[in-house]
Amino acid sequence: MTDLYESSGSLPHPEIRGYGLRLRPWDPDTEGDVQAWLRGYLDPEFQRWNTPLKPIEGRADAQESMVARVKAAQEGVGASFCVTDATGGVPLGHIGINDIDHVIRVARVGYWVLPDARGRQVATRALALASRWAFEELGLHRLELGHALGHEASCRIAERCGYPAEGTLRGAMFESGRLDAFRDVHLHGRLATDPATDLEPAPVLP
Repeated sequence: MTDLYESSGSLPHPEIRGYGLRLRPWDPDTEGDVQAWLRGYLDPEFQRWNTPLKPIEGRADAQESMVARVKAAQEGVGASFCVTDATGGVPLGHIGINDIDHVIRVARVGYWVLPDARGRQVATRALALASRWAFEELGLHRLELGHALGHEASCRIAERCGYPAEGTLRGAMFESGRLDAFRDVHLHGRLATDPATDLEPAPVLP
């Protein structure tokens, strides 16, 4: 899809443009990116629904986490994108294609949106773009999206982007702020062979 994806030179993944957004790789050497990553992880709404294995409490933690994402991209097992608007370039959030298994051609999708960017369908548009890229450019067959049971906003985003609910995974993720207790996960999935949704972004010409 050369009309949709724009090369990013030496960066591990291309930029993706469409649906009013630009998805580009995060840069751990750029202070604005580090601060946006830190803000995302410190956001109370993020912490309500997610519990990182390693807490991110300051700039050094954020940068270390970002470097790990770059390494995953270089190794071909992940792709992490900073979501910005199509023109301004201000970070709005994050979307990642994670835990890529190139044998069975499956991966897991995760995303978050900064507080001041909510209410603009940023996650919905970014998920539509990233899903299309993962299927067409990475050749994946299946994408999975899991969220804590009760996270209704994430549930609506998944279903709107063609990820139907497939069931509940018991005790499949940590409780908020704890590594010694578990909660259930609502699982959604999408196949490359599933029909396109009305949110599939139109190609953007260079």
